[in-house]
Amino acid sequence: MSDTPVREWRFYLDDMIEFAQKVVLYTEGLNQESFVESGLNYDATVRNLELIGEAATNIPDEVRQKYSQIPWRMVVATRNKLIHGYLGIDNDTLWSIIQDDVPELLNELQKLKSDI
Repeated sequence: MSDTPVREWRFYLDDMIEFAQKVVLYTEGLNQESFVESGLNYDATVRNLELIGEAATNIPDEVRQKYSQIPWRMVVATRNKLIHGYLGIDNDTLWSIIQDDVPELLNELQKLKSDI
């Protein structure tokens, strides 16, 4: 048996919000070309997208069902794709996620946080 304490799921929600805010911050003022060429910003952004998905795996099913407007499965699937397909990341898709999906996800996560 592990002595590691179970972490409350609300902390994972806080993590998701923090990681999404970092994605927004790290890509602020960049266009797709400068983002892809940035090196450090690119790597940090991809890592935070992975972490968003990892944290999402710790949100209980009942919370996921209640807040079904959040694309939980897509968030986790994105994490899996980034971690396992790192040599095949499509930068057009990645940029679309950053520009369109992350701000919307951040908004929904903040609503969930204020609701609980």
